[in-house]
Amino acid sequence: MGASRKIPVVLLADDDADDRLLTRDAFAQSGLQCELRTVSDGVELFDYLLRRGEHAAPAVSPEPALILLDLNMPRMDGREALVRLRADKTLRYIPVIVLTTSKSDDDILGSYAAGSNSFITKPVTFAGLVEAMRAFGHYWFDVVELPPGSPEESIPRAHRS
Repeated sequence: MGASRKIPVVLLADDDADDRLLTRDAFAQSGLQCELRTVSDGVELFDYLLRRGEHAAPAVSPEPALILLDLNMPRMDGREALVRLRADKTLRYIPVIVLTTSKSDDDILGSYAAGSNSFITKPVTFAGLVEAMRAFGHYWFDVVELPPGSPEESIPRAHRS
């Protein structure tokens, strides 16, 4: 990542507080140069993305460069959230990486069919998670070109469907 680029925000949607903490620690240990924000389910994910409720202030919900999405969450699970993200004309450009404990072929195929950009099964050890986050960071922030700009430049969040 070049010095002139803004530090990217990664938004993690995961209902398990321990998994959120482990992921935060793995990001720190892997040396990723990004800001990790977290939400606990699909409903809060959309509150964050659409700046509703406690996420209304831009400082509280900066535009994510990409989303890490768990599949199994209460209220709105990752499967439904992914379908809704891809159906929204102003959110569909955000890369979504499924990060889940599932190894089910149905979940893998379903995630890609719904528009996931990648599918990562959570490693069972912390060292494995650190290595996965290191590889994730290298690929998504050093190799891949992420979509430029943000929706604020073209379509205000208040006008999103």
